Amino acid sequence: MDATPYHFPPEVFAVLKDVIPLLCRSKLDVLDFFRGAGVAERDLADLRKRIAGDRNSINKYEIVRQVLTRVNEHGDSGLAARRQIIRRVVEFEDFYTCWPDDQLKAKGLVAELRSLVEVKDTFVRIRQERDAERKQRLAAARAEAARVAQRRAAGQDLQRRLAQLFGMSDSHRRGLALETILNETFALDGILVRDSFVLRAADGTAVEQIDGVVELDGVQYLVEMKWHADKLGMDPVSRHLVRIYGRAGVGGILISASGFTEPAIEECGRALAQRVIILAVLRELVLLLERDGNVAQWLRTKIRAATIDRKPFLEV
Repeated sequence: MDATPYHFPPEVFAVLKDVIPLLCRSKLDVLDFFRGAGVAERDLADLRKRIAGDRNSINKYEIVRQVLTRVNEHGDSGLAARRQIIRRVVEFEDFYTCWPDDQLKAKGLVAELRSLVEVKDTFVRIRQERDAERKQRLAAARAEAARVAQRRAAGQDLQRRLAQLFGMSDSHRRGLALETILNETFALDGILVRDSFVLRAADGTAVEQIDGVVELDGVQYLVEMKWHADKLGMDPVSRHLVRIYGRAGVGGILISASGFTEPAIEECGRALAQRVIILAVLRELVLLLERDGNVAQWLRTKIRAATIDRKPFLEV
């Protein structure tokens, strides 16, 4: 096979032409054999029509000869199908599916083909490809397992750090730490995050404090985080809405450690006519990290509730 790496060598072609009709009981089974080996339907369509029109106009051997010739003529573009055809024959073991009178002859021809390909480069390449594919799958599986383990460890660390905040008495330090933890939580599942920043006037005076910005599915959301003793009311919610209204096409996420008052929730519900606003309580993220949940899916669920069901606040 060294001289013709992209075609069936004559001896292999001859054995395939004789053995494949024996492995398939019917003419349609022959076409299905080739289809299963990756032969394009365009190389089989006219033969299907011919069989449908007059089954006696062509026999299995002629079908096999025509298909093998067509696959051969495809050159390197037909290499995958040619390799798969050889593989399906040399690995064939269910000879009981053949017609009883054909079983012994089929076994002999399959054995002959195995002997041919064992000493040919094509079989070596098939085996090498199979080993390479197996190694690639194993490497991908190991990489995915490592990624999952790394993500789980990061989530557990975030959960531990978040739990520590509940015992922190310094509200300023707690707020800064909360911003960092929540931004890392959003980034855990590939959500684009911009850390907190301050907009200042020309004289350097702070005009606006933004706790963070996340981007999900091409949409940006201003994030505001509040840790108050009481439920958040209209005042902090309205201030966040003003920030959102001041920016075209931006949504909003407001996270509270203590929940929200009904008037605040209703105000956000009215705002949904113009912008996507979602409300969340901190315990949702605590529970999400505990169960190793997906942060992006959690956000998408809340966004669907806001946009479709007009519910800015749905605990997930």
